[in-house]
Amino acid sequence: MTVDDLMAVQTVIPVITIERVEDAAPLAEALVGGGLRVLEITLRTQAALAALKEMAKVPGAIAGAGTVLNAADVRRAREAGATFIVTPGLSAAAVAASKEADIPILPGIATATELMAGLDLGLTRFKFFPAEQAGGRPMLDALRGPFGQVKFCPTGGISLELARDYLKRLNVACVGGGWVCPAKLIDAKKWDEITALAKEAAALPRS
Repeated sequence: MTVDDLMAVQTVIPVITIERVEDAAPLAEALVGGGLRVLEITLRTQAALAALKEMAKVPGAIAGAGTVLNAADVRRAREAGATFIVTPGLSAAAVAASKEADIPILPGIATATELMAGLDLGLTRFKFFPAEQAGGRPMLDALRGPFGQVKFCPTGGISLELARDYLKRLNVACVGGGWVCPAKLIDAKKWDEITALAKEAAALPRS
């Protein structure tokens, strides 16, 4: 799959932080059951890579790795079964490693300078992070003028209601959000409630 393929699957990509491997499969099943197939598993915990491997086995799931910081992380994620890479910032080394591994990457940017550096690497699809803290919707509106060919996945501080507004923008292909799988629901193993949140998010329209 290409980055465009991934961004077209759904309007909301869950940003998942998972502490226990045993929660991986039921969480993925809950999200996929609610219509969210593309899953970003952040490499923020010791359980992350093993959880990614389990989620990748769930029918219908398209599991990728987030919070990828360097080339070594790209390789480790690929070995764990990741089908795409998401980074919080722009790393030329991570981009090169992803190309070498033939795995799509969605690198993070927060400024026009970082965006231009990404364009120099041949990229036109980016994660805008941290979205709300980096200027939010007004910043994306400003970037659209000089960078009309670029599409974004804003992530960071986004709620369901904010997502509705972000998705009205022509340069926003999808949004990333952790609200569909909050830690308190994962800890309580309330998979039905997560499925309900996923359904609500999956129903959000694009512009």
